[in-house]
Amino acid sequence: MTGTARDEPWLGHWIGAGPAPDPDVDEAVTGTASGRGFSRVLFRKDFHLGAVPAAAPLRLTADSRFVLWVNGREVGRGPVRAQPRRWRYEAFDIAPLLKSGPNAVAVLVTYYGTATSWWQAAPPEGGINGDACLVLDARPEGAGALATDASWRVHRSTAWSATTASGIPCEVLDARELPTGWTCPGFDYARWPTATILRARHWGGLGRSRPPVSPYGKLLPRPVAVLGGDTVRPAAVLDARIRTRPSWQSDHPGARAVQHLHSPGRPVRAAALPASATIGADQTLDVVLDFGAVTAGFVELEVDAPADTVFELGYREKPKRVGSVETTSGYESGARYVCTAGRSVYSALEPAGLRYLYLTAYAPTAAEVTIRDVRVRENVYPHTGRAYFTSDDEELDRIYRAGIRTVQLNSFDAYTDCPTREQRAWVGDGVVHQMVHLTTNEDWRLAEHYVELANSPRSDGILPLSVAGDFEQYEGFTIPDWSLHWVHGVHNLYRYTGDRDRLAAYLPTVERVLRWYEPHLDEHGTLSDLPEWNLVDWSSVFTSGRSSIVSALWARGLAEYAELCDWVGNAGSAAWARERHAGVAASFEDFWDPRRGLYVDHIVDQERRPAASQAANAVAIVSGLAPTDRWQTIATAMTDRSRVVTRSWIGGAGGYDVQKEADQRRGIQRIDWDAEREIVRAQPFFSYVVHDALARAGAADRIVDLIRDWSVFLRDGYDTFGECWGWGTPVHGWSSTPTRDLIMHVLGVTPDLPGFGRVRIAPRPGPLHRVAGAAPTPHGPVEAAVVGEQVTVSSPVPIRFVDPAGRSQALPAGSHRLVMPRAVPTTDTTSSGNPCA
Repeated sequence: MTGTARDEPWLGHWIGAGPAPDPDVDEAVTGTASGRGFSRVLFRKDFHLGAVPAAAPLRLTADSRFVLWVNGREVGRGPVRAQPRRWRYEAFDIAPLLKSGPNAVAVLVTYYGTATSWWQAAPPEGGINGDACLVLDARPEGAGALATDASWRVHRSTAWSATTASGIPCEVLDARELPTGWTCPGFDYARWPTATILRARHWGGLGRSRPPVSPYGKLLPRPVAVLGGDTVRPAAVLDARIRTRPSWQSDHPGARAVQHLHSPGRPVRAAALPASATIGADQTLDVVLDFGAVTAGFVELEVDAPADTVFELGYREKPKRVGSVETTSGYESGARYVCTAGRSVYSALEPAGLRYLYLTAYAPTAAEVTIRDVRVRENVYPHTGRAYFTSDDEELDRIYRAGIRTVQLNSFDAYTDCPTREQRAWVGDGVVHQMVHLTTNEDWRLAEHYVELANSPRSDGILPLSVAGDFEQYEGFTIPDWSLHWVHGVHNLYRYTGDRDRLAAYLPTVERVLRWYEPHLDEHGTLSDLPEWNLVDWSSVFTSGRSSIVSALWARGLAEYAELCDWVGNAGSAAWARERHAGVAASFEDFWDPRRGLYVDHIVDQERRPAASQAANAVAIVSGLAPTDRWQTIATAMTDRSRVVTRSWIGGAGGYDVQKEADQRRGIQRIDWDAEREIVRAQPFFSYVVHDALARAGAADRIVDLIRDWSVFLRDGYDTFGECWGWGTPVHGWSSTPTRDLIMHVLGVTPDLPGFGRVRIAPRPGPLHRVAGAAPTPHGPVEAAVVGEQVTVSSPVPIRFVDPAGRSQALPAGSHRLVMPRAVPTTDTTSSGNPCA
């Protein structure tokens, strides 16, 4: 749909299956009204065409989500997650699906009722929201317009029910209750009632029924690419057995599917699907499938069974260990499908991530059950363009690819933490996804939307834990330092896109985030006694008392904000930010331990405590608080493997630790390492700051060997990076730093001026003899290759080439051959920090 069409007034009315909840005045004003609760509503409109149009642009949206069919064929799903007052619509050209004669448009609308990981409700205010609602219009060329109005037919379905675990809806579908063929032409909907036009009845609403109308306001177009991917089938049938049906201990399908794995049962011969068995009324057919690696999208199940047969599906990232205790409810997700007679197909409405699928089938009477096919229709963000990385070390090449896949499996309509559990758009996590996209994917729309979606501060100016979902709706405690990583994301866009108009709109929020910390400045000028959840990452770091880590993260944000303000001509805010930065720098020396040559985590009751971390020392460098003459000393100290230890306050030994979690909530932090000598390693997330610090300190050549640590995740078929060292989910987007590093620090391609007005190429291959790759820019890819001391570069923009000795050479756009002696690197104050300064 063209930009002009996007701005045309909406022809469609908001419609529903009946009047929306109508709260009384007090409820409407205070926002305490509640909606209807979970519901799925079927909308349908038949229309006639004399001829097939060349184009038929259609746009629609719904609250909460929709699936659109034209003549029985699925067109698309949406809308993307958003805050209610920044609601989005989707646009399609449906001409290829139309035919002369009768046609049918059908829309299934889900209203979740209760906030989920990816949806938050606006309290009903009278007239429009609080129940499933839809607005649609289409303008086929040469034909009359099609728009939602009172002539549409509607049916509130009883086929679905839902439960939620860890913010993820679990779909329960009784296909016997679903009208057969309701999406296709010729369906008899005579008994369906007509739709209700929904009108704003709040004060000043004036009975409006077309957009823009509260609470959704002016509907905004989809800001990111359409999701998709391959259809993935199991790599292996791990087990198939007939067992005695147990007494169910849970109503959750994911729990039922694994409840009785301890029972030996009777094996069924099924090396691959289809798998068939005759089961008695007191038996189950249990099948365990391994997809070989984690996948994410919509699960589809094709079966042949009598009506009333129930299929419990459990989706898991790791195999269920019989007798194991799991402390995270999000481990279990799944669905329940009650089939119609004969061959039928279940196609999930809710997205899921999984590697292992546990399936349990049972029927009220003896039955022949065949599981014909199980597949996942992947629904992830496209990875496009000509970026690549290759070297003479296959381990590193594999790590590069793994980071791309890890981020892809956490890139939907937003960057998420993991596809297998929460699928929340965490404000801090996404900065790593963003940097991977900026360095490897020519489509930067999701990298830009990460900043836009999270630009939704609380009333006090700080950002929520995660956005456009349950955590934002309930506005509870947050992770304040996650907002500082979002500030870094704004700065990343400044460097990579140079889009002044877009970024200027975010600077007020950046300043509010930074000013949120001001009341917590102590008499020394550092941050002390910070409230809420100061996470940093899952490693055992200290933030109580005077915090070196959070003070330095804040200082990094201040320095980046000052640079942004200079760029847009805001001298006053730039001066304020630099003044605050200087205030932190004046007292940061208090954290320095001269005996060990590093900074400690915190000071409590005027006493410098001995615990030290990679996090504290890395952020001291990238913030500019540590004097440059210390950088190499710090870099050496924090990467000395004889002194670095891996510790976490809440996990270890393969999983979450129940006792550690309980202790953490009570404020108990046990030091079980030599705090006087050892330094705590950053977890994969904060490693991006560690690697940036090494590059700033002139030690980027060490990053290659550190990146190899990520190979520990690429075992047992997994091709993605896990959440933490030794425990956590096996596919966590925040752990994908190495892929960015191989382009940014090893190949050395970064913007030297905003928007790649000039590119900086500073290869630091370390022990590698051969390394080559390409990185996306707004002007086309920049390519570099190193073989020994020979370097070739090709760029559509001017180049600043920096060799390991720090010597800089200006080159015009084009292709060049250079000689790069493998000299001892020197401190480079422009590498990966503020290269645009």
